[in-house]
Amino acid sequence: MDDLDRRLINRLQLGLPLVRHPWQALAAELDSSSHELLDRLHELLEDGVLTRFGPMFDIERLGGAFTLAALAVSEDRFDAVAEQLHALPEVAHNYRREHRWNMWFVLGCLTEQGIVETLQRIENMTGLPLLNLPKEETYHVGLYFPV
Repeated sequence: MDDLDRRLINRLQLGLPLVRHPWQALAAELDSSSHELLDRLHELLEDGVLTRFGPMFDIERLGGAFTLAALAVSEDRFDAVAEQLHALPEVAHNYRREHRWNMWFVLGCLTEQGIVETLQRIENMTGLPLLNLPKEETYHVGLYFPV
């Protein structure tokens, strides 16, 4: 990773400019070209330096529903259960936690009833009890990790 990669990552954490041609605006800010920045972004994603680049939507404002949920998965089943969850379109992402409830995931559905049905389907599919952790309050925390 060179200086331009670092400046690109740092700048992207602040969001894209809300203009007709955001990559051209970023290129002017970073003394580069829009093609160079996009190529570098793709390389950072392919190399695994960045794991995701995309918009964040407020699913509730769009009329949908979501929840955070957790499973307590034995180590010998962890990868298999993670693959089961990964195959479900309702699961946004899942990750390991160092806790008895060691597999956490975010579930997004069109309705609250969809959440209930999908959680039940996951319990039936995995044979594991599920911990549902619905949002009680929204907090907006601006994270920024300079590189």
